[in-house]
Amino acid sequence: MNEHLEFWAAGAARLIPLEFDDVSIGRGETNDIALPFDPTVSRLHAVIVRYRGGWCLRDVGSVNGTFLNGQRVFSEHFLRPGDEIRVGAARIIFRGDLGGGSQETFGQADSIPDLTRGEHRVILALCRPLLRAEGFAQPASNKEIAEELVVGEAAVKFHLKNLYDKFGIPPGENARRARLANEAIRRGAVTFDELRRDPAP
Repeated sequence: MNEHLEFWAAGAARLIPLEFDDVSIGRGETNDIALPFDPTVSRLHAVIVRYRGGWCLRDVGSVNGTFLNGQRVFSEHFLRPGDEIRVGAARIIFRGDLGGGSQETFGQADSIPDLTRGEHRVILALCRPLLRAEGFAQPASNKEIAEELVVGEAAVKFHLKNLYDKFGIPPGENARRARLANEAIRRGAVTFDELRRDPAP
């Protein structure tokens, strides 16, 4: 197992190994992930806890909320590889193996699926806002992707459907777009060098 957190703040990233059974996140300096520069974060904001079945995220009564894949959490939530946590302006991505309690296929394969040229262009456009943002950002919308690639939204939807299938992200999954973007970056289907380049005309 190689479980760790990918912590993004102020435009920079660092890796935090999950060596202990809990990780505290908050504005207080004594937290494992301290965010003293962010006034929107509570002194003790959230915790990530290891159970036998895997890792869970829990908000501990923060004022402004903890978000998992864009959705505010009000109870404990099981973490899966590629899950994106937002606390204030910071993004924290969970990396690692699925716990034994989950039967989902997401994240189990690390290989890069075979992508068509069109699918690759769509996934680059989808992921581009994640690089440009200082803090938490949603992947590009269908309309934004269509405008960047100068294609119709129907074509974007067609490619996204194929991409969800190829990356093993099941229908009905919450925040599928965020999961697809994070998984594409994690597996190396999209690189930061590619995202830094100007979109192809």
